[in-house]
Amino acid sequence: MKSIYTLGFSPCPNDTFMFDALVHHKIDTEGLDFKVVMADVETLNQKAGKGELDISKISFAAFTRMTEMYQLLNAGSALGQGVGPLVVTNQKSEGRSQQPAANLEIIPGNWKIAIPGKHTTANFLFSIFYPEVGNKTEMIFSEIENDVLTGKADAGVVIHESRFTYAQKGLIKICDLGELWEKETHQPIPLGGIGVKRNLPEEMKQRIDRVIKRSVEFAFANPESSALYVKENAQEMDEAVSKKHIETYVNDFSIDLGEAGRDAIHALFQKAKEAGLIHSIPSTIFVKQENVTA
Repeated sequence: MKSIYTLGFSPCPNDTFMFDALVHHKIDTEGLDFKVVMADVETLNQKAGKGELDISKISFAAFTRMTEMYQLLNAGSALGQGVGPLVVTNQKSEGRSQQPAANLEIIPGNWKIAIPGKHTTANFLFSIFYPEVGNKTEMIFSEIENDVLTGKADAGVVIHESRFTYAQKGLIKICDLGELWEKETHQPIPLGGIGVKRNLPEEMKQRIDRVIKRSVEFAFANPESSALYVKENAQEMDEAVSKKHIETYVNDFSIDLGEAGRDAIHALFQKAKEAGLIHSIPSTIFVKQENVTA
């Protein structure tokens, strides 16, 4: 059995913060080596969908359609409260500047919406709460703010660093899709998880889970250790923004999903089934937890 596995994650601060210790062997990797494939989340979704990666960050919405090929690890996920994708527009957009804040959540059906990828959880949530808006354009998440500012899109669904920078660039929030999710489901919002090839031996999947959990725990215990790796790869180079990004998306769910995290993911699967995106919910979504220790 090979001991080098392809590992996909994004250049965003939350991922580089979590995986720095693993990539740079600051922890015991139990004899495993990883070939890193760093890309935006939609590219990772596409690569995982083709089975190109042994282990990968995958949007939870995309993962609902990949369960025959991947299972979810218990470590490395991004879930939380108050961390959802935002729908933003330009303050100068026609019909917005004079509109009362209470009505901002109303989006015209003919508006052109910039999304960070068809299979992202961001687009999944937008489709749930705004099913009548179908004029969407896919693009790299870091380009959405500019397209909304320049009028190429009427509004955009922003994720990652853009959650913290949109206001200073002159954009206004229409809604927080995470807040809408939490209000409707009473669950934390599942954004992205770490998938591992289902056909790997169970012991190997558990070993990978242990190593990733160990890497996240090291990152929490030594927050400055990953600073250079985070800075080298961040789309938004402002250190304060990177720090806020990490604080927002890396939490106890990233160490271990726990019962609350798994319940939230099951709720998302249920929404996907209700929307007709999947036909059934598998009974083995998650890698078994036996012998998973720090």
